[in-house]
Amino acid sequence: MLTHPTLNLLHDLGLHGMAKGFRELEQAADTPALQHAEWLGLLLEHEATLRRQKRFEARARTARLRQNACVEDVDYHTARSLDRALFLKLASCDFIRERRNILITGKSGVGKSWLACALGHKACREDFSVLYHRMPRLFAALALARGDGRYARLLRTLARASLLIIDLCAVRSDVELRADSSTNEGD
Repeated sequence: MLTHPTLNLLHDLGLHGMAKGFRELEQAADTPALQHAEWLGLLLEHEATLRRQKRFEARARTARLRQNACVEDVDYHTARSLDRALFLKLASCDFIRERRNILITGKSGVGKSWLACALGHKACREDFSVLYHRMPRLFAALALARGDGRYARLLRTLARASLLIIDLCAVRSDVELRADSSTNEGD
């Protein structure tokens, strides 16, 4: 049987996962033993897997997570007072489905941003839209958007995200900024 026309047709129809699965099944030794329904099921599974992977990659790229963190890599033994049961409950992404907010607090350097990125990565895998912004850059982008007429569109983009992560990383209070600037003026 000529397989090239079939492969070309699968690619023309945008069924690239099925085409890849077709090539793999064609080269497998146990393929002749498969029933037609089994063969078709394997091809459909290849296509579904490829589409899920592409959707995840697009969501992760759009999210622009600052760190490549996964909930499976969380170390519960470090001294950050992380409640394992609570974090695993958050990792189920039920808080997103219920449209609830969370706030991760703790001392500087304990990994709050990393944990937020891990939850964002998991949300991308669960097919939720995620956006990650550092607070100073978000405020600058909002101010710029207000000035050039894109403010409403930016707010709609932020509101559309299922999970919006606003990282307070490197945000200092006005008192700290004034104290820092007065120290520099004295030099």
